[in-house]
Amino acid sequence: MATGWDQRAVPDSGGGSEWLPVLDVPAPGRQRRWTVLLRWLLLIPQFVVYAVLSVLAFFVTIVGWFAALFTGRLPDGIFRFLRSVLAYATRVNASATLLVDRYPPFSFSAPQHPVQIEVRPTPLNRLAVFFRLILMIPAVIVSSLLQSGWYAISWVFWLITLVLGRLPEPLYTATAAVARYTMRLDAYAHLLTPAYPKRLFGDEPVPAQDVRSGTRPLLLDTAAKVLVVLFLLLGLAGHTVNASVDYDSDSDSDDGDTRTAHAGLPNP
Repeated sequence: MATGWDQRAVPDSGGGSEWLPVLDVPAPGRQRRWTVLLRWLLLIPQFVVYAVLSVLAFFVTIVGWFAALFTGRLPDGIFRFLRSVLAYATRVNASATLLVDRYPPFSFSAPQHPVQIEVRPTPLNRLAVFFRLILMIPAVIVSSLLQSGWYAISWVFWLITLVLGRLPEPLYTATAAVARYTMRLDAYAHLLTPAYPKRLFGDEPVPAQDVRSGTRPLLLDTAAKVLVVLFLLLGLAGHTVNASVDYDSDSDSDDGDTRTAHAGLPNP
C-alpha cells in the first residue's frame, strides 16, 4: 500500500548511503549585466514575501515539532508546506548570490525554474527532534560565519560578474557550497530531514553519466575551497570585531553611568 513514506536510504550527491537534501543549480552561464547591476533591488519584493513566509514557517515548525516528537515524522501537510518554503527561499537565495540570472517566481511550485531542491520524507529520531535546537548550534555557527564572510566580499563577486557577464567557476562553486549548506541547515532546522548539514567542501567525483547539474555533484577545486575557508575567517573576524565594539560600548556606558552616579554624591 502506498503511503508516500519512503524509508529506504537515498544515496546522497557524494555517492554515500546517507540521505542528504540535494540542491540542483545549473552550471555557471552568461548573465545579463543590467540584472546583475540591479539584482538586490529587483529582489526586494521577494525578500518581503520570504520574510512573511519565514514567520509562518516558524509557527508551523513548532506544530510539526510536537507532531514529530510523538509520531517520529512530520505530518504530510506540514512537510509539504515547509518544503515549499525552503524551495522558495533557496530560489531567492540563488538569485541574490548570483548563482542564476533567472528571476524567481512568486510561487511554491516552480518546476521550470533552474534552481530545484530534493527533500524526501524520512523517519525522524524522536530524541534528536527533542534536542534539535541544541544539536543545530554548531551548524548554525558555521552557517553564520559562512554567510557573513560571503557578504563581506560579495561586492567583489558582484563587480566581477558585472564586468565579465558571468560568475567564474571558483566563485560559483564556493558560493554554491554556502548556498547548499544553508539549505541543508534550514531543512534540518525545520525537521524536513534527520541528516545533519555536511559536505561543505563538496562531494566526491562521480562518473560523467551521473552528473545531474552544476551542483550535483558539487565539486570544489583548490581555489574554491580556499574561498570557503576565507568566508569562514572573514565571518569570524567580523563577529569578533562586532563583539569587541559591543563590549566597548557597554563598558563606556557603564563608566558613564558610574560617573553620573558619583557626581550626584555629596563630598565628605
